Amino acid sequence: MPATLSASSLAVVTVSYNSSGELAGFLDSVASGDLAPRTLIADNASADIDDTTAIAATRNASVLPLGENRGYGGAINAAVRSLPSDVRFVLISNPDVRLGHDTVSELAGALIDHPQAGAVGPRVLNEDGTPYPSARAFPSLRTGIGHAVLYPIWKGNPWSRRYLAHRTESSEMRQVDWLSGSCLMVRRSAFDEIGGFDEGYFMYFEDVDLGYRLAKGGWDRLYVPATSIIHSGAHSTTSESSRMVRAHHDSAYRYLSKKYAGPVLAPLRWALRVGLDVRAWLLTRGGRQPSSSPRR
Repeated sequence: MPATLSASSLAVVTVSYNSSGELAGFLDSVASGDLAPRTLIADNASADIDDTTAIAATRNASVLPLGENRGYGGAINAAVRSLPSDVRFVLISNPDVRLGHDTVSELAGALIDHPQAGAVGPRVLNEDGTPYPSARAFPSLRTGIGHAVLYPIWKGNPWSRRYLAHRTESSEMRQVDWLSGSCLMVRRSAFDEIGGFDEGYFMYFEDVDLGYRLAKGGWDRLYVPATSIIHSGAHSTTSESSRMVRAHHDSAYRYLSKKYAGPVLAPLRWALRVGLDVRAWLLTRGGRQPSSSPRR
């Protein structure tokens, strides 16, 4: 553990939306770590907020009731704004994550050792122990279209392989474009400097956009495979998969329209809007559900 690191300079924030069934396991994993940072749960007007409050009370965590559903980024921003000014590093996590014993200290140590790093992320594992592609390249138009069109019928196509590329053979820390919002630690000064998450994303792509804006601001994003977490998936969205597919496509358009801005590219943005709308309709037409919900 770095000598300059103290629990008071750290915080863990998560978002709850009818997620009380996952919170106990998440909070227990925080408490079992080698540090004991303050933990804050931003609640997006959940129906089970009483259960969330009761679980938090027995595990030394606080709840920030937002009174409305602000989406993932909006809830995280509200939580970070409410933290004391002496908090320097903030671990942002989904509630369906289980942290490793050393996750908080390893990630905070990486930020201390690399002053130009604005965000760092751990190795993310699925429940079966297989790696999840949590550190990726920024999606380009060509790669994104190839992946969107071909992945449902040809999962091994070259565009999907590039989009989902995630080198797991190396145990070395390395620079990446963006880190999965399921679990990452941000330097608060960098997070505040770029305005936190773009709240125009209700869900999905807010982590891609965060990495993109950190990069534009001159901040590094580092993948830290020395520590691992387990992410079980988006439990609160499985009953609303059609709605989530549409949210995913809307967020994809927002990201691409920001990346390909300007009046000259207006026809391209129009084509993207139409194409994404059609794809979302095809995936959800007639009540048809996709084989799995989009995952952060």
